[in-house]
Amino acid sequence: MGGGKGFDCIYIDPPYNPPSNSNTFLYNNKFNHSTWLTFIKNRLEIAKQLLKRDGSIIVAIDENELFYLGVLLNEVFPDHEVHCITIVHNPRGVQGKNFSYINEFALFVIPNGKKIIGNRNISDNEIKWSNFRNWGTESNRTDAKNCFYSIKVKDNNILGFGEVLPEHSHPNQTELLNDVYEIYPIDRRGVERKWRFARQSVENIKHLLRAVWREDRYEIELGKDYEVIRTVWQDSRYDANVYGTQLLKELIPECDFSFPKSLWTVHDCIQAVVGDKKDAKILDFFAGSGTTGHAVLEMNKKDGGSRNFVMIEQLDYVQAYTKERIIKVIERDRLNTRFIYAELADFNSIYIKRIGEASDIKTLLNIYNDMISTGFLRYKFNPDGFNPDEFKKLEVGEAKDVLLECLDVNHFNINLASLGDEEYEVSDEDAATTRRFYGLEE
Repeated sequence: MGGGKGFDCIYIDPPYNPPSNSNTFLYNNKFNHSTWLTFIKNRLEIAKQLLKRDGSIIVAIDENELFYLGVLLNEVFPDHEVHCITIVHNPRGVQGKNFSYINEFALFVIPNGKKIIGNRNISDNEIKWSNFRNWGTESNRTDAKNCFYSIKVKDNNILGFGEVLPEHSHPNQTELLNDVYEIYPIDRRGVERKWRFARQSVENIKHLLRAVWREDRYEIELGKDYEVIRTVWQDSRYDANVYGTQLLKELIPECDFSFPKSLWTVHDCIQAVVGDKKDAKILDFFAGSGTTGHAVLEMNKKDGGSRNFVMIEQLDYVQAYTKERIIKVIERDRLNTRFIYAELADFNSIYIKRIGEASDIKTLLNIYNDMISTGFLRYKFNPDGFNPDEFKKLEVGEAKDVLLECLDVNHFNINLASLGDEEYEVSDEDAATTRRFYGLEE
């Protein structure tokens, strides 16, 4: 694990690998279980290196790879707890052979034995109120002397708190002085009880108290506006159609990104981990439509935080959707924040794209000739062993695989150490920007 540097939270929404041909994800989901696990394991191992010691990773997934992923996470993060959260994201349901699926999952990977997850804020109508005066066993005044003091009320508002009364002082439950009621923890039978918080700590929970007139006197009630986060999340805010697809369409009308996450699903996942860390750093290396960045911007807007996010995406829609979404949100909400967009400089990746787009052997042969003259090939590849006549006999798909095997995977993009090489034709401005990005120069 890393030290003090790194990310506080990594949120990823990888390909779900559904077994259906009707899958409409823009991601490449054509993996079987074993290759999918290899695909995700490599990325999780790198993610582990990028996390802070007390950092957490959240992985979104559905039922297709849930159990495989859970075992993998336990293997990669042996010193962490793995918690499975169920999120109802499609209340209309997707019909299966035996069940209609309405939920997906978020696996939270957090350091063992640490209080990492914050509490969930609840709305006013969810608050459950109870008497602030203790009852039952060990509730008498003599059980905790620092818990017998007055609570000052005027016009149904709690103004403050009196000092702890000496043992020989025995007030009425309600004392009226200069239009201010002073309420003591005395029940209707006249038994002197105690408040549930001592005088030295009650100031901290004043905002959780209210004064209620009951028949002929005030009662003080306690209602927490938060609760421990539960393992099943069911709220209209998590509807991926309304707060995912429709929300994205409002920002980018021409967008055809399929099944984006609900903004509030991602928001609440990240909020659970870094809600109290206003300077947190968040990473998402399956950026998709940019929901993670949008969620972080929402968090900062609400609490004045300065959290930073880094998103990474390798598919072509990043310019049209991912980048554009973040820009639109910043402009719409008039946010005083910077957004930096950068692309890896292509090299061998250019050939990968050309090979993927080719439709016949002749085109692939032309690409091969270009690769020989300008590309970086695998050190084991011997051009003298390439037979054009045999190559022409291959199916197009097989021929593409042959060319892909020729390329050196370490040169898909221009490496940092090669910025100054003339053959790459990197401008001085781009080189300087890149070095600043990696902290190599001011």
